[in-house]
Formats: sequence, C-alpha cells, structure tokens
Amino acid sequence: MQNVFGKRNWTILLLFGLIGQIAWAVENIYFNLFVFETIAPDLDAVTLMVQLSGVAATITTLVAGTLSDKTGNRRSFISFGYIIWGITVAAFGLITTENIAKLFDTTTVKAVAIAVALVVALDCVMTVFGSTANDAAFNAWVTDNTREEYRGKVESVLSVLPLVAMLIVAGGFGILVSFIGYKGLFFGLGGVITVCGIVGIFTVKDSPSLVKNGKLKDIAYGFKPSVVKAHTPLYLTLVLMGVYGVACQIFMPYLIIYMKTYLGFTVMEYSVVFGAAIILGAAVNVFLGRLSDKRNKAVMLYAATGVFALGLTGMYAFSFLSGKAATLVLFGVAGFVMITGYILVSALCGALVRDHTPEKDAGKLQGVRMIFSVLIPMLLGPAIGNAINKAAAIPLPDLTNADVMTTQYIPAPEIFLLAAITALLMFAIVPILVKKTAKKEKGNDLENEI
Repeated sequence: MQNVFGKRNWTILLLFGLIGQIAWAVENIYFNLFVFETIAPDLDAVTLMVQLSGVAATITTLVAGTLSDKTGNRRSFISFGYIIWGITVAAFGLITTENIAKLFDTTTVKAVAIAVALVVALDCVMTVFGSTANDAAFNAWVTDNTREEYRGKVESVLSVLPLVAMLIVAGGFGILVSFIGYKGLFFGLGGVITVCGIVGIFTVKDSPSLVKNGKLKDIAYGFKPSVVKAHTPLYLTLVLMGVYGVACQIFMPYLIIYMKTYLGFTVMEYSVVFGAAIILGAAVNVFLGRLSDKRNKAVMLYAATGVFALGLTGMYAFSFLSGKAATLVLFGVAGFVMITGYILVSALCGALVRDHTPEKDAGKLQGVRMIFSVLIPMLLGPAIGNAINKAAAIPLPDLTNADVMTTQYIPAPEIFLLAAITALLMFAIVPILVKKTAKKEKGNDLENEI
C-alpha cells in the first residue's frame, strides 16, 4: 500500500463519494417530496418508505460486504453497482398515477395505491444497489486503500461530502425541479450515477493487499461474541456512532422546515445560514482532519463532542431572541459551531472505525457499521424528534405554506436541546474507548518489539 493516498485515489474518492452522497440526499429529500406532491399526500407512505429503506440498506450491506470479501473484489461491486443504481433512480421518473392508470387500466384511486406501492418497492430496490455500491464496496475500498498515518485526513474529506451534497441538493435541486420537473431530475441524476459507474470500470483498482477471504456464513461474523471481544475498540466506536447518529436524526430531518416556519427565515436566508455554516465548518475540519493524524483520535472526541453539544445548545437558546437580524446571525454562529462538531465527530469516528477494522474482514464488517450508523439512528432519531414536535404542538404560522409537509404542527426548538443531551451521553463512552485504544496500541507496540 502507498505511503500517500495518491491523486488517482483522491479522484476516485471525490467522484464516487460525492455522487453517492448526492444520490442519497435526493432520496432523503426529494423522493419523499415526490411522493407527497405528485402521488398522494400520505405521510404514512413516506414514513414506511424511509423505514424500509433503512432496513434494506443494512441487510444489503451485510450481504454485499461479505460477498466483496469472499470474491476479493470491490471494483466490480462499485462500478456495476453504480451503473444499476443510476438506472433505478431514473426509473422513478416513469412513475405517475396517469401512467399507472393506463398500464393497469384502472381507476385513479386504485392507480394511486399501486403507484405508492411501486415507489416504496422501487425505493427498496434502488437502496439495494446503492448500498451494495456505496455503503458496502466503496467504504471497504477506502479502508483497503488507506493507512492510519493519513486516514484522518481522508476521513475528514469523506465526512464533509454528505454536507456538500446536502448543500447542492437543498439549494439547487429545488430550482431544478421547477424547471425540468421530477421526471427530468430523476432521469438526469440517474444518468450521472450510471456514467460514474462506467468511469469506474476503467479507473477503480482494488488494493494489492486485498485477497479472497471468508464465506457467506460470515454475514454473522460481526455479531460473534468472540469477534466483539477481539475488537472492542471497534465496537465501542460503533456504539458512539449510534448515539451520535440518534442525536443528529432528532433534529436534522426537521432543520430546514424549522428555520422556515418557527424562525420565519426566507429561502434565501436559510440557504445563506445553512450554506455558510457548512462551508466554514468544512474548512475548519480540513485542518482538524490533518491534526487528527498526529493526535490521539479517541481523545479528540472529547472536544468534538463538546463542540457539537455546545452548538446544539446555542441553536436552542438563540431561537428565542427577539429581532430577526439577531436571530439570523446568532443562530448562524451556533449552526457553524454545531456543524464543526458534527463533521469532526463523524470524521474521528469514521477514522477510528477504519483504524480498528481488520483489513481482511473490512467487507463483512460494513453491515455491522450500518446497523449503528444508519438503522438505529433512522429508526429512533426521527421518532424521538417528532414525538417532541407533537408534544409541543406549535401550530403552523402560515397555513398557505404548501411546501411544508405538515398541516398540524411545526418543529419545536426543544429538538435541539434533546439532541444536545443525547450527544452528551457520548461522554460516558469516550473514556472507555480511550482506555481500550491505549491498551490495544500498547499491545501492538510490544508485538512489534518482539
């Protein structure tokens, strides 16, 4: 393996990482909105789609990650996975109640029910190929091709990509839909993802150290008590990721709606606040990511968690200011602090997971990572956040605001406070991780001396 990541690998990481995150951001934002606006205003259907997608992603990553280990091949899973992923995204552009009514020669009411069922099913299919290509194979490829000496730097860039994707999707795709419609959006994005996969056939190369390893029964490998015991720092980091993920999902799904309704920000105002916080936070973390390669990553989690919780507390406190200008500025500052901690915690946990993942088992352990980073947060976080919103029952201030997906209540500021409290639970886990990490490193040093 190279002593540096290399220009070729950086290009692959940025291309496949960013395109993949844009695809996931569109799924998280516009697939739900697509169902709500064009098929049926049914939030139960939207909720079911999100939950099944999380389950599909986790199961797929368990299976595909193990298969990529068994075959000793990440390249094909990435390249052909992206090609089919793009095709499934484009297929959403064909689903309309009119097309379904014609195809099945049925009434509009039945066509709506069929269309909802097809969208939910197709979302699961799309997630299968997306998780195979991105969550399982691409993540394992990154682990294969990085070393501890520069993994923090690589992980800091990876952790910024979801925010860059969110910035692109939230800021630009809404305008794009108004010009070309959902059909054009899905066709265009699907085409880009597929082309990315085709490029991968000629550019992606597996690590020379990657060898065929394992069997299909190794799907259960990451759940064996012996494996957990042998890799305690890895599993402690995954638990941290789970707590962090739940904290994020308590408020993140409602953030833009909150800024628009409760705080009364215009599209331009919340775009500037959100964009500035992401850009500044990302810039700070590029420096901190390099610093983490020279420092103890587990110890740095103390500061990262504190910054994340502090920013969330500020977002709660500054929601009660009088005067829009003051709210814009101070909520934006708190958002910057939160985003800085948000990215840094993600980068440190991601780098620690890769540091403590045995290279020969990187693929089969991706599914375990998904359980803690995706499944648990996606099931618990939004449910907790929405329970707070329902309990607060703050009425929608402008009933003509048709693009807000609720007619009864809006997000409450308490979601930030509870998210901060949840994040503070990480302080109960970090000291154990620091101790276990130090013990493992000491053991490795003794082995090297011997």
